[in-house]
Amino acid sequence: MSGMHTAIIMDGNGRWARRQGKPRWRGHMAGVDSVRDAVRGSPDLGITTLTLYAFSSDNWKRPAAEVGRLFWLLREYCRREQDELIASGVRVTHVGRRDRLPVKALAALDELARRTARGTRLHLRLAIDYGAQEMITAAARRLAEEVAAGARRPAEITSDALELALTDGVPPVDLMIRTAGEQRLSDFLLWEAAYAELLFTPTLWPDFRQADLATAVAEYRRRERKFGGLVVVGGNLGSAVSPKVAVG
Repeated sequence: MSGMHTAIIMDGNGRWARRQGKPRWRGHMAGVDSVRDAVRGSPDLGITTLTLYAFSSDNWKRPAAEVGRLFWLLREYCRREQDELIASGVRVTHVGRRDRLPVKALAALDELARRTARGTRLHLRLAIDYGAQEMITAAARRLAEEVAAGARRPAEITSDALELALTDGVPPVDLMIRTAGEQRLSDFLLWEAAYAELLFTPTLWPDFRQADLATAVAEYRRRERKFGGLVVVGGNLGSAVSPKVAVG
């Protein structure tokens, strides 16, 4: 059985805090516990790539104090979780823009990525200052620049070439989970999730634990993945057929 790529839109921190009568930042702090739980539980569920939507490009519109607290939490996560991530064989990478991140937050992310680079049990991708449309546009721009420089012919700009430029070889999303009851993708991994199974749960992110992740994976495995053609049972990941093969 080959591994799964699961992506999670971690929604509901603010609502959780309000229900607890606490400030919003306490919800974000509680959400870090759920991140830890999901990372710990993923490998045993067959998840080898886990992408977490931590901070969207639209989140810059939030109050400056809240944004500052979020990046403080990111630095603390990178510092406090580093040893456990290394010991657990977790490789951490960042996906999203780098140029707008606070200097200390970017340095913490880069240090964590460097220290965990040898991890092979789980690839944890933190989507920070991320927007799928912007990422697709940037990938297309890089290919266009290669054509302008004579390094690539226009005919070589295929869907495969764009996918590689966009994802750097990370496999497509198998299961997309969104917590807190909202049912939209919010500009998250639009290309990579083209054939993903979608699962929406009312559970707020700070209440989401390994048991909830296991339930989501079990639901995924009960589904039939047709990719527009052949029937592929979600649980039998080894027999999954690429959409580019199955359609027709």
